[in-house]
Amino acid sequence: MDDNVTSIHITKALSSSMIVELIDEYPNLEEITCSPSVFNRTSRRYVDALRQLDIEVKTEYNWGAKSRSNGIEFYVSKLSNEGLSAKQISQKLDISLNRVYYLLRKSKTDFDNRKRKYDHAEIRQLKDDGLTAKEISEKLDMPLRSVYYILNNK
Repeated sequence: MDDNVTSIHITKALSSSMIVELIDEYPNLEEITCSPSVFNRTSRRYVDALRQLDIEVKTEYNWGAKSRSNGIEFYVSKLSNEGLSAKQISQKLDISLNRVYYLLRKSKTDFDNRKRKYDHAEIRQLKDDGLTAKEISEKLDMPLRSVYYILNNK
């Protein structure tokens, strides 16, 4: 028995036994909502009887599953911006790694989970400063093909 509930949503047409159960379970019930299809299958006598008990029966669309995230997107995004990897975020918030990746994609956060061997920004800066790929390769002691790869990928 829940005394605090004043409104519920049902997914089956009302019956006399269902009405009795609802009134017993929710003594302060003021409103019952249901989809239009359920409302159309419910007897008008039941709707009128509930109205006499000061309980309104209304149609309301209540489609789709509710979000299970409970506001966790904010924390995932925040931890990602602080530089934590997806695995670290998963362990810290005690959620699955796939869930972390999903929430990062959903929030459209620029997330790069790869550990880079070379600093791409530094290589591009050296190119902008006028060094050739071969000079960058020699200066940073890295393979020439890696320099070309980084410079050609945006």
